[in-house]
Amino acid sequence: QLQASGGGLVQAGGSLRLSCAASGRTFSRYAMGWFRQAPGKERELVAAISWSGAGTFYAHSVKGRFTISRDFAKNTVYLQMNSLKPEDTAVYYCGADSSSSSYSTAQYEYDYWGQGTQVTVSS
Repeated sequence: QLQASGGGLVQAGGSLRLSCAASGRTFSRYAMGWFRQAPGKERELVAAISWSGAGTFYAHSVKGRFTISRDFAKNTVYLQMNSLKPEDTAVYYCGADSSSSSYSTAQYEYDYWGQGTQVTVSS
């Protein structure tokens, strides 16, 4: 029901935009988030957005470089990633929290997940 796309291989300093398209139900009332998992590491929150889009949260490591947004008409959440670094290399997952109106920062709060999209940043 969540389809993540937009990953790829990019050089350091480059940009990518990830998309998380929802189907089968309307996620417009759900808080949404992007997580990532690098090899050998735990999944971590990258950015989150409230159901209204008014509230956002960013991990310290991506603040000022990444922007999360949502398009209600397209039922899609985006993650614009600029000034990418090799340490941003990971599989990126989108998630939805059906029980929260504000943004959610804990992984256990998310009850729907996309399949993940690989982002590789070369130095």
